[in-house]
Amino acid sequence: MNTRDINCLVPNVMPDVQGSRDERELPIHRVGIRGVRYPVAWRGQDGGVQHSVAQFAFSVALPAEQKGTHMSRFHELLESGLGPLDAATLAQLHDRMLERLDANEGTIELSFPFFVSKSAPVSGVSALMDYEVSLRADGPRGAARVALKVLVPVTSLCPCSKSIADYGAHNQRSHVTVTIEGEPMVDAAELVALIEAQASSELYGLLKRVDEKYVTERAYDNPKFVEDLVRDVAASVARLPGVRHYVVEAENFESIHNHSAYARIES
Repeated sequence: MNTRDINCLVPNVMPDVQGSRDERELPIHRVGIRGVRYPVAWRGQDGGVQHSVAQFAFSVALPAEQKGTHMSRFHELLESGLGPLDAATLAQLHDRMLERLDANEGTIELSFPFFVSKSAPVSGVSALMDYEVSLRADGPRGAARVALKVLVPVTSLCPCSKSIADYGAHNQRSHVTVTIEGEPMVDAAELVALIEAQASSELYGLLKRVDEKYVTERAYDNPKFVEDLVRDVAASVARLPGVRHYVVEAENFESIHNHSAYARIES
């Protein structure tokens, strides 16, 4: 069956139910799709491109009089070609989404694993460390606010435990999350390094015994409460040029409790 025959089977006019009028007079703040996995290329400030797989969410504002949005157009946006993404091209993608959906405002969110090659502190052996990077573009056409978020695992060692124990101190893996808006946007790798510098010790993908000794003693000599960690990271973030807004969160997954310690600072 050729294309002409197929077209004969399709009615000339198909009803656009989504575009019909809704009588409930309730606008929807955001409607769209989420949980879409798609290949992505992330471009750093040095021009280098890292390929990964991102999870996307697309949504737009729906006026009170419109029954529904056209869900297929969100996925068409991905298939139309992304190209390497950074803060500027994400804002452009946001504008394309609003134009395609005929919407006044909307949101694009994506998150993906981001890898950094790190050398162990003593032996120098190299291995990849993974971090979670997220981006969010939100707002009206031509004026989207773009935010970068990174989640960085680190080590924290308890100052109280160190001061009262005869045989060491308890430590734990901690997650530090920084969300930042600014112009120019901070490079993801730079933000990861900034966060790691404020921890009791940073983490590595691969350590030899000499490295394990180093990071253990490094943490012991650099104890920090969750309050210390979130304050030190926030102070460093605040000194970055062009920062308009930031949120810093730290969560310590306690090794001697069945709960976490948590702190947050917002500019």
